[in-house]
Amino acid sequence: MTTAAAAPRADGAALAMGLSFAFMWSSAFTSAKIALADAPPFLLLGARFALAGIVAIAIAALAGQKWPRDRRAWILIGLFGLCQNSLYLGLNFLAMTTIPAGLAAIIASALPLLVAAIDRIGFGARLPWLGVFGLLAGFAGVLLIMGGRIAGGVDPVGLALCVVGALALAAATLVVRAMTAGGGSGGGLMAVGLQMLVGSATLFPIGLAFESFDDVNLTLSLGLAFTYTAIVPGVVATLVWFRLVARIGATAASAFHFLNPAFGVGVAAILLGEAVDWIDAVGVAVVTLGIAAVQLARIRA
Repeated sequence: MTTAAAAPRADGAALAMGLSFAFMWSSAFTSAKIALADAPPFLLLGARFALAGIVAIAIAALAGQKWPRDRRAWILIGLFGLCQNSLYLGLNFLAMTTIPAGLAAIIASALPLLVAAIDRIGFGARLPWLGVFGLLAGFAGVLLIMGGRIAGGVDPVGLALCVVGALALAAATLVVRAMTAGGGSGGGLMAVGLQMLVGSATLFPIGLAFESFDDVNLTLSLGLAFTYTAIVPGVVATLVWFRLVARIGATAASAFHFLNPAFGVGVAAILLGEAVDWIDAVGVAVVTLGIAAVQLARIRA
């Protein structure tokens, strides 16, 4: 695990990377919701990962980055691609065909809480009382939002898919930690491109089997949303996340996720006109406080 010794490197560059990552990551839910209005989820994701992967690998090759050096690196890249792209994004895109983008963003923003809980339960990591309070508060906020939305008639299956996707994203974060700690995964952008192709190779066949190109409407909004989702959250945000974790460690980097509930709900409200009631507002505030408390406790520990 990354120790507190990495914390002093949290300088202005790390702050800028963290803020930009949080915004790009949060905005992906809204751009995905826009694209899903004109294309089915798995064909959309398969094409997105193919484009993003080819672009990332081409840029990495021009920059002189090499392919992974050993079997361990290939295994980690495959696991990361399966967890983040195939499972997390696949399940979230499927869920967002029936639930709002802001709700999906809130559930996914519980990532730091899940990582802290897995570290505590699975690896015996110590968590001070502030962290325990943050975990309880964060999960309570998510449950509050989910309960209010279920009472309001939101699709419970879509909610369940988002929860499973969030667990897969937590697993992907642990894989990133292993990749940055062990090295050997090749250049950062090369690894990003390869794990994108893993997502395309797994999801595109599912789209071909269960979806139809007749359901794709070639509109300007689809083109813009598809391009933005593939390049900005897909390539740029993932690369920024790799570099941020390498710079300040997974624990400190995950602290920026406390911005995701507000960013995700705010972008969806502005661009999609999604309603935000008082239960959502209270839940977002509680989740944000919980995530901040967990990360502060883990950094101090």
